[in-house]
Order: sequence, then structure tokens, then C-alpha cells
Amino acid sequence: MKHISAAAMGREIASGKIDPVEAAESCFEKIGNSRIQDAVFARLTYARAIKEAEAARTRQKNSALLGPLDGVPVSWKDLFDTAGIQTESGTPLLKGRVPDADCEVLRRATAAGTICVGKTHLSELAFSGLGINPNTGTPPNIHDPNLAPGGSSSGAAASVAFGFVPIGIGSDTGGSVRIPSAWNDLVGLKTTAGLVPNRGVVSLCPSFDTVGPLCLTVEDAALMHGVLTKGDVKPPKEKPLSKCRFLVSETVTLEGCETEQLKGFEEAVEALAKAGAKIERGPVEEFEKTSPLSIKLFPYEAYQSWGAEIDANPGVVFAPVESRFGMGRDISRGTFEQVWCETLLLRETYVKRVSDYDAVLAPTVAIGPPNVEALLNDHDAFSSSNLLALRNTRFGNTLGLCALTLPTNKPASGIMFLGLPLTEELLLSIGLSAEKIVRTI
Repeated sequence: MKHISAAAMGREIASGKIDPVEAAESCFEKIGNSRIQDAVFARLTYARAIKEAEAARTRQKNSALLGPLDGVPVSWKDLFDTAGIQTESGTPLLKGRVPDADCEVLRRATAAGTICVGKTHLSELAFSGLGINPNTGTPPNIHDPNLAPGGSSSGAAASVAFGFVPIGIGSDTGGSVRIPSAWNDLVGLKTTAGLVPNRGVVSLCPSFDTVGPLCLTVEDAALMHGVLTKGDVKPPKEKPLSKCRFLVSETVTLEGCETEQLKGFEEAVEALAKAGAKIERGPVEEFEKTSPLSIKLFPYEAYQSWGAEIDANPGVVFAPVESRFGMGRDISRGTFEQVWCETLLLRETYVKRVSDYDAVLAPTVAIGPPNVEALLNDHDAFSSSNLLALRNTRFGNTLGLCALTLPTNKPASGIMFLGLPLTEELLLSIGLSAEKIVRTI
């Protein structure tokens, strides 16, 4: 099966040019013939996938397809509960964990006819932006297998970038959809917290965990977003760039950016301006003010979720990740509640500052993917690289925003559109127009 977008595959299934069962079999054949299968997939769900594909074939023959993604193969990050299939969130702490039921988002995707191909590797317990996991598997980066894939949805990105499936479903707590998307030249959508249900998803930070797709095109992201939200499963209309007003954040988001990442971003911004978008530049003070808040918020919630089990099993979790969980050990509930109140006030001031813009623009990730082996041998470098990788994306999580990342014309370089809460439809409308520009500079 050729490497095509999910939307294109759905159209060919609807026209009868692609048979859903043959598409699924082709998917598994490509995975099986690859040397990187075990580095990308924690486990495959062949029996389930073929059963689902056979049902899609029947619907196809009866002209009764459930929607534009009926019969399309999808991968799922290994923290989405799958009935009767191990779901271990990338850690030996959960080895052998088998849920009884599908999580809500997988149930919705199955009801829309998508085919569950398997579970993909991730950073341990989803608490790293680098995607490096020596305990269960580190997927390769599409540009160089020696480079970090980005995390925590590392396998989701690899499953799409290497052409195994057209859509991978990931989660984003501090950047975990957008970082691997940017480093593997994919489209990634970070949804507003609470919009897509987390029932049956292994939790990290409940106030910030979100579900979103990694895919080849904005159209794919829009269609899958519709499935996950039980909305209208069709892409929104494009918003002309001539009617868009963007603010380029000129505070911390541009500091310390590596050459290729900054060049890719700035060339994309210039292309948007030439296409008619109104571009303004200025400080976004709230971004800088989030840093002292986020270093309390995320570690506290992560430690509340997993600290007891990690402390009871020292040395099981990869050391830099275990150390990161430990940062939340001494943060009190009272401190968290105080910081959370400050965060809610900061969100209000941010909305007032940028409400006249369609989106705020920033480089998705400040740095390119670092060498895996070097970081495994230097845990201090691992921690500093991880924080820098997460820096730009985490602003959106702390401030409760949604965000869309698009690949630029530079490898492993993304441009991020940060939207106000619950403006996913607007971002996707902009993205449909913008991707035609930023990919063809």
C-alpha cells in the first residue's frame, strides 16, 4: 500500500479503489518487513484489526461506510486502554497490565470505522519530551535513527513518518504531540484540556493531559479531531490567510533556538506574510511568567499520580525520568493550590492580551533532535535537553490553550500556531491554508 494521507485513503476506500482488508494486511506486511517494528510498536493488534477491516469491507460493499475514515488504519500510543491487550505506558512498573475495556477515545474511533493496528512506544509514563526510553523502546527519528524521535508520543510519530499508518494517536501534557511531530516533519494537534475525554487513558498530570492526532496533513488532523470529539467528521472550511492576524512572540520562545529551527520558523512566517497574513511582533509576557508556575504544577501532579509506585520500586524507572518525578515529592498540596490560582489569573490576562489575534506564532521546538547515545551517557545533558525541548510547547499547556504544529521547509523544524481555548476549529481552518504555503517555500 502506498504511503498516502488518511483522508486520501478514506476517499479511495469510499470509491472502491482500496479494499479495507487489503489495506490492513498491507499495513501489517510493511511493519513485519521493517527492521524497526519492535522499536516503534510495543505490540500489534492483528486479530482485532482484521476483524474491524472485514466489517469495514462489508460496509463498503453495502455503501454504508460510517464516515471519511472508515477502514483507515490507526496506531495508538501505549497509554490508551485497549480491551484484552496490554497497556503499559512504556514502563516496567505496569508490565502485564491488561484493561478490560477500550478507553473512550478508542471506542469513538472504532465506532467511526477506524482500524486499530497496534500500540506504540512512548517516553516512560509519558514524562519526557525526548522520546528516549531504554526500558521498553526508543523509536527512530525519520531523519536519522541515531537522533531522538521526540516524546512522549515517539512511536506514534514514527508509525506515521515511516509510512506504517496514516494517523497515530498520542497525548500531550507538555508538548508530547507537538515535539515528535515537529522532529519528524508531521502535523500535530494539541487539543484544549477537557475537550477530548481521558477516560481509560493512563494519567500523568490530570489537569494538563490531552489527546490529539499526529498525521501527514491538516485535513487528516481535522477529520480525526472530529472523530475524537464526536463532532462533525469533516474538515472545516479554509480561512484565507489574507483574513488572518498573527502575533509572533518575541520573548522567550525565540531565545536559544538552534539555527535550522529558527530559520525554518522565520521563513514560514515570511511566507505567511507574503500570502497576505497580517504579522505583528511583540512580547507575550505571560509566557515568561509561566516558568515558575509550571515547575510546581507538573511535578506535583506527576508525583501524585506515580510517586508512591516509583518510590516503592527505586531504580526501575529510567533514572532521568525517575528524577523528574522526584521533583514533585516536596511540593505540598497548599503550594499547588496557590500556584494553580495564580495560573488561572495568568490565563485570564493572556486571553485579554491576544484575543484580537487568530493565533500566536512560535517555533514548535527550540532545538533539533539530539543524539540518543550521547544523552544516555550524560543524564545531566538529558535533563537540560528535555527542558529545552519542552520549553515552547509547555506554554500552551500551562495557559490552557490549543495548538497546531506544521512542518516547515527545514528538517525537524515546526511552526506552532497557539490558539485560545476551544478554538481548534479556527486553528484547523488556518492550518488548511497555511500548510500549502509553509511546505512549498
